[in-house]
Amino acid sequence: MEEYWELLKSNRQRTSERRIEDLFEEDQHRFQDFSIITEDLILDYSKTNIDKDAKTNLVNLANFGSIQNKVHDMFSGKEINNTENRSVLHTALRNFTNPLVVNGVDINLIVNQSLEKIATFTEDVRCGKIMTNSGDAFTDVVNIGIGGSELGPKLVTRALYPYHDGPKIHFVSNLDSADLTDTMSQLDPKSTLIIVSSKSFTTLETLTNAKTIKKWILSELGPSGMKHFVAVCSAKDKALEFGITEDQIFEFKDWVGGRFSVWGPIGMPVMLAVGISTFRKFLEGASSIDRQFQNSEIAENLPIMLALIGIWHASICQYPSKAILPYEHRLEYLPMYLQQLDMESNGKSVNRDGEFIAMQSTPISWGQTGTNGQHAFYQFLHQSNQIVPCEFILGANCFEQDLRIDHHEGLIANCLAQSEALMFGLDPGKHFESTELTNNREERKHTNITNAHLFCAGNRPSTTLLYSKLTPEILGKMLALFEHRTFVEGLIWNLNSFDQWGVELGKGLARELSGSIKGNEDLRTFSSSTLGLVREIKRLKNKLDNS
Repeated sequence: MEEYWELLKSNRQRTSERRIEDLFEEDQHRFQDFSIITEDLILDYSKTNIDKDAKTNLVNLANFGSIQNKVHDMFSGKEINNTENRSVLHTALRNFTNPLVVNGVDINLIVNQSLEKIATFTEDVRCGKIMTNSGDAFTDVVNIGIGGSELGPKLVTRALYPYHDGPKIHFVSNLDSADLTDTMSQLDPKSTLIIVSSKSFTTLETLTNAKTIKKWILSELGPSGMKHFVAVCSAKDKALEFGITEDQIFEFKDWVGGRFSVWGPIGMPVMLAVGISTFRKFLEGASSIDRQFQNSEIAENLPIMLALIGIWHASICQYPSKAILPYEHRLEYLPMYLQQLDMESNGKSVNRDGEFIAMQSTPISWGQTGTNGQHAFYQFLHQSNQIVPCEFILGANCFEQDLRIDHHEGLIANCLAQSEALMFGLDPGKHFESTELTNNREERKHTNITNAHLFCAGNRPSTTLLYSKLTPEILGKMLALFEHRTFVEGLIWNLNSFDQWGVELGKGLARELSGSIKGNEDLRTFSSSTLGLVREIKRLKNKLDNS
C-alpha cells in the first residue's frame, strides 16, 4: 500500500504547477474519463488535478487496501467498530432485499418490526387517531435532540419540504435557553407533541431541554400531559423513569451510531412531516446506493471514487479544508450535517491500532448554500492564498416550474460559472475583454484599482455532484453516498470512523464545572484562566441579580 502512497506523492510533486485547464487540452474526452454518470446522479471530478496516472494509483490504493472486502464486512455485521466491539449496521435500516443474520439474530426482523411500530404511530398521529390530551389533532411536533439525533432529521425534514402534509416540525438542540424558549413561544402546549431523542437518554443538553419543556407541558395539562411525550432511545428504563409510557418508547440498537441514524427511529420527525410512504422512498434511494457501493468496480463506484478524490486533496495535496456548496436552498443544513459526518467520524490522529498517523486525515468541512455563499466567502475561494477544494451540489430541476426560467436556470448558471472561474481564474492582461469587468471600465478609471487587484489565480479544484431533482429517492442516495465516502476515507487512513472518544473529554469537564458555577465547589484542578472566568461570571451574575 505504501508503494501507491509514494507514487501519488511523486505525481503531486511532479505536477503541482500544472494547470487543470491544460488537462482538458491534453484530453478531449476528459469529462467522460473523469466522471461517473448514472441515471439520475452524476459525479464530475474532471475539474481537479487528478490525471490518468493519479487515478490509476488511487484505484490501486483502494484495491490494495482491500476496500471492497472491508465494505462486505460492514454490511455483513462484523464488529468493525473495534474500540466499542460493535457491528455497524445503519445500512440494515434501509435493507429491503438481502437477508441479514448476525450472531444468530435476524436483523431484518428487528428493523422491520421497529419500522412498522413507528409507521403505525406516525400515521395515527397524522390522521388524528392518536390525539392530544384534549382530543384534538397534534398541530406541532418538537424534536429534542442534539448531534446525530437532530442534524439528520432536521436536514431531511427541511429538504423534503415540498412533500410536507403533516404537523409542523420544530427542532431544539442547544443548551442555550434561547433555543428552547424561542421555540416554545410559537407553540400551544395543548396541541404539541414532544419527541425526546437520545440514544442513552442521558445526554445533558437533551435531558435539560426535555425536563424544562416537561414542566411547561404539565403545568398546562397536568400529569396526563405525558401523553404528549415520545422517546426514541436505547435505554427504555430511563425513558420510563422520565414518565414516558412504554407504548410511546421507540428503541434502536447500539449498532446504529448517532450520525448514521436518520434512517430508523431517529427519523420519526421526517415520517410525521411527510408520511411513511415518502419516507420509504427516501430509504429506497439510500438502498440503491448501498447496492452500487457493494457491487460496482472501483473506478465506477460513486462512494469509493468520491472518497479517493478526498484522499487526494487532503493527504496528497494537503489542503486543510473543503467547501460544501449546495445550490439548493432546501439543502441549507447539508454543510452542517457533513461537518459532523466527516469531522466526528474521521477527525482523529490515532488509527484503529492505537498508533498515531503521520499524514493529514480529514479536512475541515464548511460551507453554505449558493448563491448566498457567493456574497459571503467566495472572495476567499477565488483570491486568497489558500486553496480550498469545492464540492458543488446541483439539481437539474426544481419544484417551482413557473419560476424555472427566472430563478432555477439562473441558479444553475451561477453554479457552473463558479466552478469554471475557480479553474480558469482571471488574468486581466490576457483576457480582460472577455469578462464582465469590461462593463465597468469607465468607472474604474477614477479608482486606484490595478490588474493585480483583479487577478484570480485559478487552478482551484472542484467537483460537481449533479442530480435530477431533490426527491426523497435522490436525497436518500446523496446521504448514503456521503456516509460511504466517509467510511472509505476512514478505511484508507486506517481510522475507526464509528467512535468519537474525543467528544467525551469536554462533557466530563463540563459536569465538573457546572457544579461550581451553580455553587462553591472547589475548582483547584482547573487553570487560572478558567478559575478567573468562573469568578467573573459569578460577579456579573450577582451584579445583575442585585440591580
